[in-house]
Amino acid sequence: MTARTSLGFHTLTDEIDHDCTVVGTLPDWLSGTLIRNGPGAFEVGDSAVDHWFDGLAMLHAFTFGDGGVTYRNRFLRTEAYESARNGSFESGFATGETTLRDRLKAFLFEKPYDNANIIAERIGDDYLALTELPRWVSFDPDTLETLGHVRYDGPAPTGQLACAHLKRDPETDELVNFETAFGRRCHYHVYSMSAATNRRHICSIPVDDPAYMHSFALTPNYVVLTEFPFVVNPLDFLKPGTQGPFIENFEWKPERGTRFLVIDRRRGAVVAEPRTDAFFGFHHANAYEDGDELVIDLETIPDATAIDTLYLDTLRRGRFDVLSGRLERFRVELDGKRTTIERERLHDGTALPTVSPARWCRRHRYVYAQSPDQPMTTWPQAVTKIDTETGRAVEFADETGDHRFSEPIFVPNPDGGREDDGVVLTVALHRDEGRSSLVVLDGESFAELARARIPNPIPFDFHGRFFPELTGR
Repeated sequence: MTARTSLGFHTLTDEIDHDCTVVGTLPDWLSGTLIRNGPGAFEVGDSAVDHWFDGLAMLHAFTFGDGGVTYRNRFLRTEAYESARNGSFESGFATGETTLRDRLKAFLFEKPYDNANIIAERIGDDYLALTELPRWVSFDPDTLETLGHVRYDGPAPTGQLACAHLKRDPETDELVNFETAFGRRCHYHVYSMSAATNRRHICSIPVDDPAYMHSFALTPNYVVLTEFPFVVNPLDFLKPGTQGPFIENFEWKPERGTRFLVIDRRRGAVVAEPRTDAFFGFHHANAYEDGDELVIDLETIPDATAIDTLYLDTLRRGRFDVLSGRLERFRVELDGKRTTIERERLHDGTALPTVSPARWCRRHRYVYAQSPDQPMTTWPQAVTKIDTETGRAVEFADETGDHRFSEPIFVPNPDGGREDDGVVLTVALHRDEGRSSLVVLDGESFAELARARIPNPIPFDFHGRFFPELTGR
C-alpha cells in the first residue's frame, strides 16, 4: 500500500503542543476550544486492531484566542492503552475473537473496555471521553491529561451498552441518553442527568432482540429511539463456543422494518412506535416539534453493510465502493388517535451531519456535513451546507483535490441573529504535504476565512465538540 492511500488510517505517535501558523483572519469573537476525539493508533509493536472503530483514543484540542490558534494532542491513558503498550490490543467493537459469553461477563462483572474514542462531552463540571460502553474517561480540558474513570453507580437502572451521543437540551442544559441492558429480558433504559453520577430515570422499554443504535433524537418533550433492524439475539451470549468480534453477532433483519420509539420525556411513557421500511444509520442531525408532528433529520444508508467496509485492510487499499449516506427527514404525526410517518429525501451524499448547537432540539434550517461522492469511493473531499427549506447545497472543497475533510462543527456568533451567523470548523488532511490543518469557514457564505497549520497528519477521527468556556486563559 502507498503512503497516500493509507494516510488517514495511519498511526500517529507524536504528542505535541503547537502554536499554529494562521493563514487568513479569524473573527474577533471566536474564543474557546474545539476538542475532537478519534483513533490515534492502530498498531503498537506487533499487535494491531482490525477495524477503524477500534483505534486507540486520542484527543485533539484547538484553542482560539487573541487571533491565534494553539493545538495539543494526547492519547487517553486508559487500561486499553496500557494493554496495547504491553503487547495486546483488547477486543473492541470489531476486533478480537472473545466469546460472546466472556464478553457479557466482562460487561456485567468486570471492568468494561475503556477505549473511549468516539466523542468528548461536558457533563456538569466534568469533561469526559465517551464510547459505547457505560465507563467514561475523565480528562483535564486544558492539558488533556487523563484523570480517571467515571461510572454511574446509583438507583436508576443501567445497561451494558451505552449510546455515546448524549443529547443536550440547550434550554435546560439537561443531558439525555439511553443504555441497553442484556438479561433474561432485555431493556432500553432512558435517563436524563445534570452530572455524571446523578441520573433521573425516564423509562425502561422491554425488547426481545436489542438493536444497535449509535445515536437518537431529542426534542423539548420527546425522546426518539430509531430502532434499526440490526439486532442481536441475547441467547447468543449464552453459547460457550460462539466467537468473533462483538458487532459481527448482530444480524440484519429487514423484514422487521425500522421502528421509531417515541417517548414522552415528562411522563416516561412510549406514546407511539410507528414503523417504516428498513434502513440503517449512525447519526441524527437534529429533531424538533412542529405542532402535532415530530421532525427528525438523520443520515440513512440502505443497510448495515457499511460496517464491513470500515475494516482497515479495506480502507488502506482504498476500496470504499459503498453507498454514502443520505440526509432524510421523517415526520411523525402524533394526533392522539393515530400515528403516521412520512419520509422525505433532503440530500444525497452525506456523512456526519450536524447543526448549530443553538438549534439543538429546535427548528433548524441548515445542516452541515461531509460531502462524499455517491457511491463513496474515497474519503470525503468536501464539506457541505444544506438548506433544508430550499434544498440548495453549497460545497467547500480544495481545488487541488488533495484535501480530505472531517465532520464540520458549527460555532455560532454569540452576538449574531441569523442561524448561520458563525463559523464552521473542519480538519483537512493534506495528503501531498503529509500534514493537517484546521479550516475555518464563514457560516453564511461557506467561504474560507482562515486555516491553522498543524505539523502532524491527524488520522481520520470521529466527532468534535466546541466548548466556548475553554479559552485557555
